[in-house]
Amino acid sequence: MSGIRTNAAAELLGVSPNTLRSWERRFGHPTPRRTAGGHRQYDLSELEALRRALLETHNISSAIQIARQRGEGPTSAIRLLEAFDGFDDASADRVMEESLAVRSVERTVEDLLLPALELAHGRESRDAEYETACRWATGWLHAARRVVPPATRAEGVLLFESSHLLDVEALHVQALELALRRGGFRVLLLSTALGQDRVTRAIRALAPGALVVCGADITLDVVGRLVYCVRQTGSHAPVFEYRDALRLAGGHTIPLLGWKPTEATANMKVLVEGGRPIGLSRLADAEATSVELAAAHG
Repeated sequence: MSGIRTNAAAELLGVSPNTLRSWERRFGHPTPRRTAGGHRQYDLSELEALRRALLETHNISSAIQIARQRGEGPTSAIRLLEAFDGFDDASADRVMEESLAVRSVERTVEDLLLPALELAHGRESRDAEYETACRWATGWLHAARRVVPPATRAEGVLLFESSHLLDVEALHVQALELALRRGGFRVLLLSTALGQDRVTRAIRALAPGALVVCGADITLDVVGRLVYCVRQTGSHAPVFEYRDALRLAGGHTIPLLGWKPTEATANMKVLVEGGRPIGLSRLADAEATSVELAAAHG
């Protein structure tokens, strides 16, 4: 079994040797073995699991609990982030495969992929690592989408997106599309920048039962134009937003479908079945808002 001594173990965890020994006394973790000469020697895998858990929790008691549950913690968002930072596609693939062995696709996306991308976002001097993470995640989500079985529901969902291609919000939208498809819906994802004639052809082909605006920095004018275009085809599908896409200082009445793919998909299922999703805000205003926006652009 590989191992390192106290000073090196403390340096790996970013603490002093005294702190490391105090953790051993107080929590019984990490647990070193003793050499023939009586020196402490720590297991590398145990230390690595604790290091990753500390990065996630910043609390030693919580980190120790997590590290004990995970063992080597093969499916943490931190480990996926480390693969991105090392420009190591093979390691990223392996982390996701290990997660899929114990989690569903939806849980893997929400508990692993999206948190890793959020961690990669906005760090100074890490633009190349962030772009690598976005490109890899885009490819992974595309591959997952390609193997989704055919739709089992008649209802279609039209997603209007405003994000840039290499942006964490774009990955959140792609994750939503994947979750909706896996939920049995017919889904079409279009850019808010498309011209009216192109949008009209897509709407007639899909006949959506709901419209969802997503991405970042969408204006009410853009939403109104899209809704008007939809109404011109004879559709009365209600409009929703995803992840607070309409960040307007004055507020608005467009209902929030959810913040996570599974939440939004569950709400959409309840909606098309004629129920009222728990926690879906401003639902009563959905159809009224759609009509008002369409009329304003008529």
